[in-house]
Amino acid sequence: MCFDNMLLETRHNGSTPRLAVDEIGTSVSNKSIKQEASDESGYMKVENSALETASNEESTVSDCESAVSGSNHVQHQTLGEGFLRLAEGDSVHDLIQRRFILGLGTLGANTKVVAIHRNACSSVMAQARVQSFQVYMRAEEKRRVNANVKFAWYGTSGKEEIREIISHGFCNGGKPQNDGHYACGLSLYSDDSPMESLKSSMVDRDGLRHLLLCRVILGRQELVLPGSDQCNPSSEEYDSGVDSLSAPKKYIIWCARMNTHVFPEYVISFKAPSMKELVKFEETLRKPSSPWIPFPSVISGLSKLLPPSAIAFISKFHKDYQEKKISRKELVQKVRQIAGDELLISVIKSFRERKRASVQLR
Repeated sequence: MCFDNMLLETRHNGSTPRLAVDEIGTSVSNKSIKQEASDESGYMKVENSALETASNEESTVSDCESAVSGSNHVQHQTLGEGFLRLAEGDSVHDLIQRRFILGLGTLGANTKVVAIHRNACSSVMAQARVQSFQVYMRAEEKRRVNANVKFAWYGTSGKEEIREIISHGFCNGGKPQNDGHYACGLSLYSDDSPMESLKSSMVDRDGLRHLLLCRVILGRQELVLPGSDQCNPSSEEYDSGVDSLSAPKKYIIWCARMNTHVFPEYVISFKAPSMKELVKFEETLRKPSSPWIPFPSVISGLSKLLPPSAIAFISKFHKDYQEKKISRKELVQKVRQIAGDELLISVIKSFRERKRASVQLR
């Protein structure tokens, strides 16, 4: 769902480097955007493919705005130099906007996208960062076979921070958006989970919030639990951290890699409800609950789907609960963070179906 098998290359057209994307093993890469959007069975995957293809065809890293061909780039730039504003109707603009609004769920109806800009990479240093990203991506490919490059959201404090990031890179692991609950590193959120980045963003003087849509080299991921003080990969086997192995929403890029493994490519500027309204919205979201399902049954079901290390964490938390070191609510939250809601719900449904079947057999 999240731009799987997408690679970033730097090609050259004369003296102008070009950002391009290759898709590995995708069956929809040659379809038109309209054809892809009609394929409901693989809608989100197709949307990703379309965005990558459109981005590739229309994006050029240049020394000046005049080097970008086509009429889909608006001269007026609300973010200043170094950014190209995409016009409404541009395929990349519309796909990013749709992806963002869909990711907000019902809150999307009350969110208005004002502008989407592309990082023009107009300075020598910016072009060097593109090439650096490519070098590390290829190095990761050689080491892991798959560099695991994905798109991810980063919430900003406003235009000033965006300009600082584009000009100088991320600093000190970014803003303290982990609220002390996660390891030391840059926190980004999967392309289908913009809500958390929205909450970590700040409203500027124009009443707008701004998110960066970045390409991220994840490599091999490891589980990092809340409260961890981890600041580096636990071993050479891992490259980045995630909040869940089965359905990660949060990506943790260690500080030493945040300016080589993260490339900020787009900025989306929008108006959204106040934080109070966001909190109220979150409280209405459906949460998995199973007051009657035995926890050992949950662990048994998850053990068939998660690696032993994750099950060991869950078993430890269950023991802590039995010893009254943590509450049941804390236990459920930790299991949700490790397993992910989708996987947890599937295990609960499976348990209910087996129980229902056993009753019918009696």
